[in-house]
Amino acid sequence: MAAFALAAPFAVATEGAPAPPPRARGAKAPGDFVVSPSVVSPGGRVTLSAPGCASTATAAAGVFDTAVIAPGSTATATVDLDVRPGSVYTVAFNCTGGVQDTVDLTIAGGATATATPTIRSTILTTPRGVQGGLGGSVDDGVGPVELAAGGALVLAAAGGVFYVVRRRGAESRRH
Repeated sequence: MAAFALAAPFAVATEGAPAPPPRARGAKAPGDFVVSPSVVSPGGRVTLSAPGCASTATAAAGVFDTAVIAPGSTATATVDLDVRPGSVYTVAFNCTGGVQDTVDLTIAGGATATATPTIRSTILTTPRGVQGGLGGSVDDGVGPVELAAGGALVLAAAGGVFYVVRRRGAESRRH
């Protein structure tokens, strides 16, 4: 009875309150948005992340195309070449759950551009491994020389296995 009596005021107080938007694990607040680096040259690349969003987020600014950020990941955007050095642009983040915030992005090269790190630009995200791609493993096609060399190697390996198995079989019959 005592447990119900102590819990009743809390239950009544939170009954009509809206639920807070879900957050990603490790996020400090729903509005944690990151633009890294916070100072970039025209034509440079920035990494965008929304660790405070448990859902898909978007990042938009007048200096790069709108980026879609999957939950728990990052997106990369390339700053336009024709931006004015020294200017400060606002990057607007929007989570699908309704959380919104802005982060400033400074274009290097002007008198107002400084490279001092901010809390928003120094938050590290969890590494997810190397995105290696296909590298040099994709070719336009396999030519007859490659086919012949590969076939010769396969035949040599099969002949070696046959020889070893046959020889061991003969040795075991003698003993």
